[in-house]
Amino acid sequence: MVNWHSKKVEDVLEELKTGKEGLSDREAKERLLKFGRNELKETKKISPLKIFLAQFTNFLIVILIAASLLAFLVGEKFDSVLILSIVILNGVFGFVQDYKAERSIEALKKMMKTKAKVIRGGQTFVVPSSEIVPGDILVLQEGASVAADCRLVDASDVAADESILTGESVPVKKTSQVVKLASAISEMENMVFMNTTITRGRGYAVVVSTGMQTEMGKIASKLDEIIDDKTVFQKELDKVGKKIGFIVLGIAALVAFTEIVLRSSDLVDTFLISVSLAVAAIPEGLPAVVTLSLALGVTRMVKKNALVRKLPVTEELGSVDVICTDKTGTLTENKMTVRKIFFDNKTVGVSGTGYVTEGAFIYNDKTIDPKTLEKILMTGLLCNNAEIGYEDHTKSFLGDPTEIALVVSAMKAKMDKKSMEKSYPRTGEIAFTSQRKMMTTVHKHGKEKISFSKGAPEIILGKCDRFYENGFVKRLSEEKRKQILEKNEEFAENALRVLAFAYKEGEKDPESKMIFLGLQGMMDPPRKEVGSAIASAKKSGINVIMITGDNKATAIAVGKEIGLTTREAIEGKDMEKMDDNELKERLKDVRIFARVDPSHKYRILKILRESGHIVAMTGDGVNDAPALKEADVGIAMGIRGTDVAKGSSDMVLLDDNFATIIKAVEEGRRIFDNIKKFIMYLLSANIGEVSVIFLASVIGLGLPLTAPMLLWINLVTDGMPALALGVDPASKNIMNRKPRDKKQGIMDKPMIAHILLSGAIMGLIVLGLFYYNLPDLAKAQTVAFTAIVAYEFVRVQTVRAQFGTNIFSNKWLITALVVSFLVQVGILYTPASSLFKVVPLTLTDWLEISAGLVAFVALTLVIGRIIKMKI
Repeated sequence: MVNWHSKKVEDVLEELKTGKEGLSDREAKERLLKFGRNELKETKKISPLKIFLAQFTNFLIVILIAASLLAFLVGEKFDSVLILSIVILNGVFGFVQDYKAERSIEALKKMMKTKAKVIRGGQTFVVPSSEIVPGDILVLQEGASVAADCRLVDASDVAADESILTGESVPVKKTSQVVKLASAISEMENMVFMNTTITRGRGYAVVVSTGMQTEMGKIASKLDEIIDDKTVFQKELDKVGKKIGFIVLGIAALVAFTEIVLRSSDLVDTFLISVSLAVAAIPEGLPAVVTLSLALGVTRMVKKNALVRKLPVTEELGSVDVICTDKTGTLTENKMTVRKIFFDNKTVGVSGTGYVTEGAFIYNDKTIDPKTLEKILMTGLLCNNAEIGYEDHTKSFLGDPTEIALVVSAMKAKMDKKSMEKSYPRTGEIAFTSQRKMMTTVHKHGKEKISFSKGAPEIILGKCDRFYENGFVKRLSEEKRKQILEKNEEFAENALRVLAFAYKEGEKDPESKMIFLGLQGMMDPPRKEVGSAIASAKKSGINVIMITGDNKATAIAVGKEIGLTTREAIEGKDMEKMDDNELKERLKDVRIFARVDPSHKYRILKILRESGHIVAMTGDGVNDAPALKEADVGIAMGIRGTDVAKGSSDMVLLDDNFATIIKAVEEGRRIFDNIKKFIMYLLSANIGEVSVIFLASVIGLGLPLTAPMLLWINLVTDGMPALALGVDPASKNIMNRKPRDKKQGIMDKPMIAHILLSGAIMGLIVLGLFYYNLPDLAKAQTVAFTAIVAYEFVRVQTVRAQFGTNIFSNKWLITALVVSFLVQVGILYTPASSLFKVVPLTLTDWLEISAGLVAFVALTLVIGRIIKMKI
């Protein structure tokens, strides 16, 4: 490693052939070709061939293949080839499921790639982190993940969390000064490293290493963005599968014993059917189908702007009964526009909306000269970290929407940010924090120092002892304070977000004894779809709580507009006076919390969870990370959220929209429903197959199904129809249900009873048909074979009916059922019948099967009504 830390900034820039203006766009492209993409090598992916071959490593499949080869050697060539063909087809279906799930998760990983803010040719650009090259100048700001290894060029109160590299949890204070003696990463105070996080401050750094040449690359560490741990459902189903496996193996062994020892049946045939029974009845593919259902659901969520980072959260979504949400940007559009300015004891209106820089300043219905507002507009422009730059090669405003609104209001007065910053170069900054609720920048103007501050009106006002009015600085009396606070309340009651502005001349204590300038009130209109989303949440048994750092009056005004009614709102300072029991009681009916900081947010979350609620919480800042981690569903903002918040979350809102959370909850419920449908369908069908063979064997009727028949049933019923259930649409009443009890497993007692009874009924009806058509064994087996396939196809629709799903709403399922049944009929009436040893069925035979089908449907629907399964 080059000792960049021991060199002066000028020497580092010279060696890397760059400057503080950054590389040119052309040079950056050339270096990208030279050094390669700024990426860490991913762990080797499982090849499609390995995924396919893995389908045949199951112990029972190996035994079945061995048994079929044995059958081939003893002369049962047709059965042997047929069994092997069906096993291979089953393997193909298993491969499709696993491969699709794997690729879906990979696609989600790619969507989580980060971006970085970089200076190129003197302009600010937001580019994919993978395109960063040595010599680039990175903009470092609180909450951002560092894109590459860098040497600091300029640092204002910068600290970085380097625990991912060093294990040290305390953030390291950074400097741009030379560090001579440094042997460990933790001692290199003028360096920042790839994948570490800026916890406070702002600065600039030159990239010295990218990709595998970084410290992170050298230790070959790679953080997965999508955490695909097994979900609770998957773990539960693994256990269920093993239990069923032991039972089925026992039954298969008993069938083999009965047929071979007691009835002297053919050894090879009996062995084949016993193993085939085990293969068909043990739901070894269940976890894979669940994974696929989760992956498909997560992919659908992405299309609705909800990016799930951790698969287990899809289960939690169906149980959420409280959503704690930020106001700004989530319930509102986050398109701040300054609408009113209080300055020189006048309230001035500002025309123009959004980020349009044309507008007028109006007082007493007349347009006024914006120069009269110069001092307050200039303060908003200089005490500001928003920039005009490029994102995806499109010129745009970059930064916090509140700060962008201040830049736009100044630009309406024909002020230019870059020109102003040249006249007043910044020499220092005291960053905004949620605790301080204010920000100060220190500037040089000629030989003088001047500081500019902005923040919450009550905070700024508390640090002022004078005010500016009509060109004069006057003592700030209590009467004047009261007037300013009343104006603040007036703005807030009109749903304006209000910031106060002040300045101080001189170097000492920039945030004390300041001169108050005035207020700027910004409009951030509620999103149009939020009202209906909150109404939907209420109908679904989900309480919505607004938690905001804004003024109480502003929060209540916005709450009323979006239908978030409450008798009162509680401020953070009032929370501090309450003990946990009192706050717990207040949380039962209070729906708005104002002037809160992240510690208040965390306390609300903690008390809600201790009260038994399943809580989803939104967040966007560094200090929101603990709450996002603690929440049952931590939701980060994709647009304005920091990398720290995203990294701590379970889900990212790509559009920062509250309505997207409700869509995600609906999708979570849909995923849960579809998994339950598949389990009910598959297990009841398997029980039907096992019961008919077991009962026929015990009674002494012979075997109703051959090994090829069993494997074919397993293929056509567990194949396309089962896959189609993964995309089953949500039932119309899905958002009218109360949230699912988290303690309720995927298979509760009513569901188990329903599966067992419906499977047993299927087995008994098929056994009756088999017995009725004896002693003609070929015909009896054909009827049993066809009946089971038909009943299982109908069973999938009766299961869907339990969930209130329209039977014609899934075109993929209808297609799968029709195609599969036509193939089944084709086996009966084509030369393929000789392979399965079946005979063509007459009209009478079909009527018998249909009568049994009517009885099966009627009985299963009656059972469903009696058991009243909890959906």
